[in-house]
Amino acid sequence: MSTATTLGVDHIGVGVSDMEQSKEFWAQLGFSEVAFDYSGPLPGLGAVAGRDGVQARVVMLRPAVPTVLGPGAVKLVHTTDAPPPPMPDGMAWGEPGVCEVCVHVKDQAALYERLVAAGSTGLMEPNTSPLDPYGTLCSLSYVADPDGTKIELIEWLDLEAGWPQEAGPQGVNHVAFGVASLERTRAFYEQLGFTGMLFDSDGYFEPMDPWYAPRKPPRQKMTLLTNPSGAGLEPVEHIPASPDMSGDWGHLGPFDFGVGVRNLAVAVDRLGELGVELRSQPQTIELGGGATWSYAYFADPDGTRVCLTEARY
Repeated sequence: MSTATTLGVDHIGVGVSDMEQSKEFWAQLGFSEVAFDYSGPLPGLGAVAGRDGVQARVVMLRPAVPTVLGPGAVKLVHTTDAPPPPMPDGMAWGEPGVCEVCVHVKDQAALYERLVAAGSTGLMEPNTSPLDPYGTLCSLSYVADPDGTKIELIEWLDLEAGWPQEAGPQGVNHVAFGVASLERTRAFYEQLGFTGMLFDSDGYFEPMDPWYAPRKPPRQKMTLLTNPSGAGLEPVEHIPASPDMSGDWGHLGPFDFGVGVRNLAVAVDRLGELGVELRSQPQTIELGGGATWSYAYFADPDGTRVCLTEARY
């Protein structure tokens, strides 16, 4: 599947307990453009959510200032046919399952300070380091949303020098998720158009150590795979392996992500040619005024919840 078919990571799905509170919070992170606000049935999720007849309020928030380093959206989901499941107990970072939302921010340290001063929970203070294998300089920090979602504020200092922007948040830079084999995951997503690589590292990242207590922090192998038309992927392999933290579909915190496509039917056919199993047949949600949102879920090698998504809104 070439990059002519896929459009990189379109969005990251985040379960929320209070939609209005979450919308206000994410607006502080630059996600103030409401692409759609839908309440009703989400068909075809029997094999994904473990039940038929899922009902939810879904708000797709796009960045007000999207850039090449922050093009992606956030999909807030509040299930209404059943209470939102809790975030998996003991979820730290990088276990099997989606573990964070990463937002690109120019002057991320200043945004971190503003968010913490306004009452947000700071999870990691700003720090800067070059990343292998190219020595690309990266600055990052972490905050939490009202439901505990880990949000990385990242600043690719070397890369943004070529793209002048005013200080502040942009959009989603990448989604991070745990895998059993980094090489297997890399090979799989290369087939889906993620053919670039920004960094590749193997070791320990001490600022995250408190998140794993009382477990011993694992060694982390990770890479950032890129697609020229959207946000990227950061698969993470723990050594030794960590417990599964995928949780239920729609749980509080990050739980899935969508890969954008130009034509859902064509993309589904090409998945089939690659031998990739669908977990839901293509579905289309009518949003009014001729706008639609279409999706089809598939299983990646670790069972991570991923959907192909076609946006016509």
